[in-house]
Amino acid sequence: MLCGGSGSRLWPLSRRDRPKQFQTLTGGKSMLAKTLDRMRAGREADTAIVVIGAAEHEKALLEAVEPHEPSTCQVILEPMPKNTAASVAIAARHALDDGDSDPLMLVVPADHEIGPDNLFWETVADGMDAAREGKLVVFGVRPTRPETGYGYIQIERKADQQSPRFLRFVEKPDEAKAAAFVADGNYLWNAGIILCRASSIRDAFERLQPAIWKRVGKAYETAAKRGRSTLLPQNVFATIPPISVDHGVLEHFADIAVVEARFQWSDVGSWEALFTLGDPDANGNVVMGDVVSHDCHSSYIRSDGRLVATIGLEGITVVSTADATLVAKTSRVQDVRLIAERLEQQARAELRSPPQIGLEPASPRMRLRCRRWLTDEALPFWGRHGVDHVHGGFHEAVGLDGTPIMKPKRMRTMARQVYSFAVAARRGWYPDARELVAHGLDFLRSHGRRADGGWVKLLDPAGAVLDGAGDAYDQACMLLALAHAYRCGFAEARDLADETMAYVDGVLADRRSGGFHEDDAGTLPRRANPHMHLLEAFLAWHKATGETCWLERASAIGDLFNHHFFDSETWTVGEYYDAAWRPMPGQQGDWTEPGHHFEWSALLCELAACSDWKDQSRAAYKIYCSALASGTNRLTGLAFGAVSRNGKALDRISRSWPQAEAVKAAIALDQADELQLAREVEERMERIFRTHLSPAKSGLWLDRIAEDGTPVATEVPASILYHLVTAFNRYLEYRSTAADTNRPASA
Repeated sequence: MLCGGSGSRLWPLSRRDRPKQFQTLTGGKSMLAKTLDRMRAGREADTAIVVIGAAEHEKALLEAVEPHEPSTCQVILEPMPKNTAASVAIAARHALDDGDSDPLMLVVPADHEIGPDNLFWETVADGMDAAREGKLVVFGVRPTRPETGYGYIQIERKADQQSPRFLRFVEKPDEAKAAAFVADGNYLWNAGIILCRASSIRDAFERLQPAIWKRVGKAYETAAKRGRSTLLPQNVFATIPPISVDHGVLEHFADIAVVEARFQWSDVGSWEALFTLGDPDANGNVVMGDVVSHDCHSSYIRSDGRLVATIGLEGITVVSTADATLVAKTSRVQDVRLIAERLEQQARAELRSPPQIGLEPASPRMRLRCRRWLTDEALPFWGRHGVDHVHGGFHEAVGLDGTPIMKPKRMRTMARQVYSFAVAARRGWYPDARELVAHGLDFLRSHGRRADGGWVKLLDPAGAVLDGAGDAYDQACMLLALAHAYRCGFAEARDLADETMAYVDGVLADRRSGGFHEDDAGTLPRRANPHMHLLEAFLAWHKATGETCWLERASAIGDLFNHHFFDSETWTVGEYYDAAWRPMPGQQGDWTEPGHHFEWSALLCELAACSDWKDQSRAAYKIYCSALASGTNRLTGLAFGAVSRNGKALDRISRSWPQAEAVKAAIALDQADELQLAREVEERMERIFRTHLSPAKSGLWLDRIAEDGTPVATEVPASILYHLVTAFNRYLEYRSTAADTNRPASA
């Protein structure tokens, strides 16, 4: 059973995260569940069923096959879409390895409407003799109307032959050709079903598509088996050419047999197809859900939620969900794919995720788990083993076993450890936290100050200066740490912040092009990232003091974001720029980081809330959606390290900090009422624990995850504690507010 595809022509009901095969389109069960029942209805109980689908839909696939016996109903997961040739080759390889030396193999799509079951199996039986003889048997359906959305099979009928003779496959025609095909009588709709011996399709692949067969074999041999599912390896599967089985094999195979279907069939590939399958009322309307109509004729009107009222429609399709509505001429609904393409370009969440409605309040379990990890595991570990009691400050990293690693100490890491313990002290999470803030500030003052009031970039493990540059990124991290030290009672932090800000304004400020230089040497390229962290620090000081000067500084960063960093066409934030804030040429100018998109998103929402600058929360929504659409590994659900502006993965490693930043962004957007993301917040928290925290030693994390989901971390960077403390603090505040106000999981 082929269970791939995005079902974009049935948007807005079908979404990338839950496409049409998992939807209930014609009543009763989902399309996949109906197909599973049909496969089991006509065969012996021990006949093997193999469902081949996308790894990102594993949960939905396993839910669908759960009622069926695991020994005879398996799932094979593809890490990325490669079209049907790869899927059919995988099915053949599995069939040849599954005990029977050369079984008959029936390939069926999981998302077609077929009935009744007995006529389906009688039609399949009609093709078995030809399949046993080594032919590839395809199935055609007599057309009932001109249809431009289907491929066709041209046949030749002879009075002395029971079955028609196959002539050729025909691409989807235009309206005139489709009408001519119906009138001719020798063209059938291609149902996309294949019957053959496994060896026959293997031989066809070896002759016509040897590269696909070889690479599928390697992927199958190295696949990871987990329960009733088999996950194909991404690194091998990525090398398989994307081509349909029709184009790659069937069109070039000499021995094709065709069987004309006795059953009713629809690929349910458009809203027009659903209109045709529906039960019309007296005015020819097909109505589903909460709909009130007046003087409407020959229209498809569907509501999956709120009331839809229509007047005077004719030949119109209306589909309404909780977050999107489609209105189109029924004769034009094939063009909904063009809308889907536009939504893809804009990275709209409505294309990806089903609407989140009617959610129950979140369970307190994750709240307790999060707090306990902070108070019982992470803070005690880093408070004891992450502190350099010999040379001062904090260790830059520890090994996976928790042993400190003697590495140079970055100023940003020292500052972030002060920040983390300052938050812990203010929240009462760790009794020694205030003492550790003092320890960190003493070390920074004695080892990290520049004569001009700024802070150096890098120290050796003993605290000697290795790089004395006054880097904007490090000044931002120091300002953030000082703001939180000030909030938990360290009054001297204000004087240090004023001196730091004097250095930033006097040495780093760019009076000509705006923003701040990379460092006191004016190093190029310039980066957006230090400005993002300056925005974070300015907002923190505004919260700590209430002084408008900090909000003015934050707003200036917001202007810089709008005018230079944010690309309104691709909804992306660039990283590298020349002296005049023009994107750098080549890959540097194309480089974007999903983790930074999430960080910017949360900070822009905070800026909007402080300043009533509502446009910033809309920009936050756009870059969040862009990071989800283009920057997410579909196999693991984790953010990639970097992607191009058009979504090509440039750094395929998924680190822990972008996943924490995604939690912050989802919370911020949910609270800003830009998106309903409460469920996504919980899913992201679960993923952080499942992927990064739970497999690691208590209080530590696995920082780096490969594209296939394999941990590849060799050490535990201390700077990640800042990201986790920030995200978990936001989460605990978010859930505490929801509990105190009896707020549902998504308001």
